[in-house]
Amino acid sequence: MQGFCEHVFIAFNRQIDARDSAFRAERAGKLQEDLRQQISTALVEQAELITSDTVAVFPYSGSEQLDSGYCRQIGRLLTQLLAFSVRDGWLDARGGLVGDLHRMVLERSLSAERLFAFAYLIERTALDELALSETIGATSEPWPNVAQLVRRASFDMLAGYSERAQLEPAGAAMIDRLTTLYTREFFEAVLAKEVERAGRYGLSISLILFDVDRLSTINRDYGYGVGDKVLERLGILVRTYFRQHDWVARHSEDAMVVLLSRTDVDQAVELAERVRHSVEDRLWFTDHRTDRHVPVTVSGAVVSVPARVGDVVDPERLIGIVEAAVERAKQHGRNRIERVDGVTGIQQSRLPHL
Repeated sequence: MQGFCEHVFIAFNRQIDARDSAFRAERAGKLQEDLRQQISTALVEQAELITSDTVAVFPYSGSEQLDSGYCRQIGRLLTQLLAFSVRDGWLDARGGLVGDLHRMVLERSLSAERLFAFAYLIERTALDELALSETIGATSEPWPNVAQLVRRASFDMLAGYSERAQLEPAGAAMIDRLTTLYTREFFEAVLAKEVERAGRYGLSISLILFDVDRLSTINRDYGYGVGDKVLERLGILVRTYFRQHDWVARHSEDAMVVLLSRTDVDQAVELAERVRHSVEDRLWFTDHRTDRHVPVTVSGAVVSVPARVGDVVDPERLIGIVEAAVERAKQHGRNRIERVDGVTGIQQSRLPHL
């Protein structure tokens, strides 16, 4: 009888613990939802101020000066989209505001680099304004979460815009037709802003480069149609291994590049190895003239940058390092991944704290 009572008591306690856990999770979710709403409301209320402060800088931040009226329209849209992205935790690429932004970008042929620079300035200005709030500002308890939600919403906003650009014909300049990945030009604009963000907030980033082994030989022996098919299938395969907010692009004729945020080198190397194995297992093809099995492999490299607040990372140097590492992988036998740890592989300088 005593054993039975103990069993009932344990089961009862487990039920209580389960209910407590469910209640805590529900409460945490409600608090997060309330915080999202507070941030979104504050951004909408201060939209004009955020836009004005950003426009005061942006028209002069590139080689081509833009008129302030056009910049104000873009700024208002970006601030609204940032607010909605914070509130909802995502952004519908098919929404009307995203469509309005896309049309305005096309109106002046605004480059991806300039648009990303504008969005980044909006994010920084928004955080500066929110930091002054008495309830959710820099001196408040929820501030770290506030800053994280805004930065993530900024990323979701650009990802939503990028998806919209893919849906419309004019977005072809952003998307490589063969692989359906981002183009190198678009990727370089993203990379410039992401390394700047990493240095500003002390975030880790990793870069992976995959290069098809002996693609020129495949093109010569089997025709460019076969080589293109290999690249097309590789683009599809590579994309399936990475998160929605990772950036995957065609880097050159036979290479593809991936930018991962908040990912350490061990995770990045593991992902790169999984891609390498999948390519070897799945992308081979048969020479129908001889029924011979023709292998397809990739060589790759992973560079990790564990940035600290104030670090300056040169994106061109980062690309150069990962390209050199891929060459070493090929020299050492191909079909392998070369690893470069950011601490020893990239020279960084630190900005003085203000």
